[in-house]
Amino acid sequence: MDIRVLQYFLAVAREQSISGAAEALHMTQPPLSKQLKALEDELGKQLFVRGSRHITLTREGVLLRRRAEEIVALMERTRDEIRTADEAVTGDVYIGGGETEGMRVIAKAVERVRETHPGICFHFLSGDGYDVTERLDQGLIDFGTLIEPVDLSRYDSIRLPRPDVWGVMVRRDSPLAACASVRPDDLRCVPVIFSRQLAQENGLSGWLGCDYEQLNVVCTGNLVGNLLLLAEEGVGAVLTLDGLSLPARESLVFRPLEPRLVSWMHLVWKKYQVFSGAAEVFLRTLREQLAQDG
Repeated sequence: MDIRVLQYFLAVAREQSISGAAEALHMTQPPLSKQLKALEDELGKQLFVRGSRHITLTREGVLLRRRAEEIVALMERTRDEIRTADEAVTGDVYIGGGETEGMRVIAKAVERVRETHPGICFHFLSGDGYDVTERLDQGLIDFGTLIEPVDLSRYDSIRLPRPDVWGVMVRRDSPLAACASVRPDDLRCVPVIFSRQLAQENGLSGWLGCDYEQLNVVCTGNLVGNLLLLAEEGVGAVLTLDGLSLPARESLVFRPLEPRLVSWMHLVWKKYQVFSGAAEVFLRTLREQLAQDG
């Protein structure tokens, strides 16, 4: 397998036809078909189901498409970084993380970088801890932000200065809305909604004094905005953070946990990471900003 063949494969997967892919690639159909057949022979798997009107991917084809997109994206990033290595500091910085107020310090650092290095462009990808660490490990992003509880042993990291407070978002007509704060026993009496990361890691079991199995968990997910829609419809109480960067919802109120529970956000990157010039500028600027802010 080489990059060129993977690009051919992705074109066919995108266009869903040999003819459409050949046109997009500015080549004729016979050599394209030959390359795809050689790829299937090399892998020992059928990648396409060739129908009368369009081509669909097999299960193995879907897996290869996902990996091929990652490989091609990484190759293109590497090529761009090498080409600009001896020029003025320009390029791209990729940052993944959740959408909370804790990202504000990152935004301020981006602003400072842009003032001195206008040729640097930043790309933000939203996701939970699993999304972020997967992209980090594959080299698709330079930095990620992770919110406690999290295992930092595989990464270098900086703790960011603003912690987020845990609580629940509930409808104003919920019994929990009448409480100044929410205690563990209160959550055992209501349907609960929370992130898939909390669900799989049992992240707040210490505060609860029990495993999540003892709660009435009705929904989990990785996009908090969708979980809040469920709360608006009265499905349950969303266990979440107070600093989410989401539009205000008049029908919902936030009630903090009692005893008070906070989580810190960490900027992380792979150990022994070789940064591009643009990524180095960003990290240096962030460190300087944090030192000035005390």
